[in-house]
Amino acid sequence: MKVLVTAKRVVDYNVSIRVLGDNSGVDLNNVKMSVNPFDEIGIEEAVRLKEAGKAEEVVVVSVGSSACQEQIRTCLALGADRGILVETDEDMQPLAIAKALKAIVDKEEPGLIIAGKQAIDSDNSQTGQMLAALAGLSQATFASVLEIGDGTADVTREVDGGLEVISVKLPAVITTDLRLNEPRYASLPNIMKAKKKPVDIFTPEDLGVDVTPRVKTLKVTPPDERQAGIIVETVEELVDKLKNEAKVIS
Repeated sequence: MKVLVTAKRVVDYNVSIRVLGDNSGVDLNNVKMSVNPFDEIGIEEAVRLKEAGKAEEVVVVSVGSSACQEQIRTCLALGADRGILVETDEDMQPLAIAKALKAIVDKEEPGLIIAGKQAIDSDNSQTGQMLAALAGLSQATFASVLEIGDGTADVTREVDGGLEVISVKLPAVITTDLRLNEPRYASLPNIMKAKKKPVDIFTPEDLGVDVTPRVKTLKVTPPDERQAGIIVETVEELVDKLKNEAKVIS
């Protein structure tokens, strides 16, 4: 079985985001970029499936600028076998990414597609579901446990009432939750080996995909600074403020 895994290039989660002076977007100059953490979980799960003998090949795919090759190489160092980049300088939005991924799915015909449940930059949580719909595949989102059987995948999902276990037919799209696994670190030998692994590059035009943005960002502003808290002397004073000032109790 071939496993196709997504890898989005995002601002590293340890970086403090800065908004551009003209409020047109986020300042990415000299900012550390990384693989989306939820996609790292997907890579780890795919590599574990290969190590367990349930997958023969792990292919990582990214959609974005040429700089995304850095994140693809990171995933190759973590154990993926080869990479695919759909290269474009357009502002990629969930539907456009899903269309590009669908074209790659048609070309590669994987038995399983694993994607992060969301990206930490836009937090849309849409691409995996859109890909499943466009490709006509089964889907199981927010997976915390994944078990591959004979032509099926059993997925445990965390829901409000507890745990839900569903079974989907393969090929299918699975999106990862935080508790699915703990991603490994890339060793130096594997980082060196990753430099020699193949990465195929396509453009949206090569794939016959229209990636024109459908949503226009009008303005980006940082959140308001939180006001400093106050210290109260007694429980009675706290209750009074919660009741009369914050209006959170009656």
